[in-house]
Amino acid sequence: MRFENVYIESLGYHLPDNVVTSEDLERRLASLYEKLKLPFGRLEMMSGIRERRFFEKGVFPSQVSSLAGEHALGKTDVDRQHIGCLISGSVCRDFLEPATASIIHHNLKLPNDSLVFDISNACLGVLNGMVHVANMIDLGQIEAGLVVAGENGGPLVETTIETLLADPNPSRAKIKTAFASMTIGSAAVAVLLVHRNLSHSGHRLLGSVARAETRFNDLCQGSEDMGMGGDSSPLMETDSETLMKEGCQLAKDTWEIAKSSFGWKNEDVDKVVCHQVGRMQRKLLYEILALDLNKDFSTLEYLGNTGSAALPVTLAIGEEQGFIQKDDQVALLGIGSGLNCLMMGVEW
Repeated sequence: MRFENVYIESLGYHLPDNVVTSEDLERRLASLYEKLKLPFGRLEMMSGIRERRFFEKGVFPSQVSSLAGEHALGKTDVDRQHIGCLISGSVCRDFLEPATASIIHHNLKLPNDSLVFDISNACLGVLNGMVHVANMIDLGQIEAGLVVAGENGGPLVETTIETLLADPNPSRAKIKTAFASMTIGSAAVAVLLVHRNLSHSGHRLLGSVARAETRFNDLCQGSEDMGMGGDSSPLMETDSETLMKEGCQLAKDTWEIAKSSFGWKNEDVDKVVCHQVGRMQRKLLYEILALDLNKDFSTLEYLGNTGSAALPVTLAIGEEQGFIQKDDQVALLGIGSGLNCLMMGVEW
């Protein structure tokens, strides 16, 4: 779908202070590594992730999403009374009911006539939220909308380590399905979208393209309490190799449609931001799409995979550091378990 009047007005993010290295995690698993004769350093070597960050225990997704939202709102003169929709798109949420967006809406003091709800779609929640808001803006239903996410990977990593250490019959196969869980980190993000009449940024959202291959819905599955606040103990099992292979193939199909929709050729793309999974996935993705890896901006080395926050946080940091500049044609490449793929084009 193409958008005519939608602009990314500002981006905000919030990162935890607590840094945990891949070496720290492997040190906790030392007895298991020694028992199975696994080489130390394999986590960083295979994933490319040196470190990730975790929020302190007791911090809820709504708290950090609200901080990111305030950051995004503080970077613009758009009156929050113009915001007609707030969507929380993270995997993590405060509780099952009510929507985590309800708490964030209250914290940000947004208008009472705003639409307020959560969207859940693994690592694509924020991008899906952006599509919903963009459509409402183009239809003239709202003037502006805010999409937020607060992902806390700490409980998942902690439960994964505890489960592996408590297993009376450990094996390399079991560690393999838990590998992706060890790459998860934490971050919060907010994306403010507005009608062209309110925009001063000039960052025009061209459109989006989505494709699904849901026959692969079993390649990455989290437990029923995945991402809940409080004392949750989530677990996730992932067939990383097949997920990488099929995810990149789905991305190839989606990219061909996206280029046609946006009127692009590969050489027209100035900068690329993809979902932050790992070094091997990143390399394979760019090879399959025939895109120049030098056009990519990456944060996975020090943030890990932060779920739905990963791509928009990386976009925000890329802009902040001057990698993404005015008039760049920017491709946003989102891939999530399910399998689902959603790509966006932006004229920065």
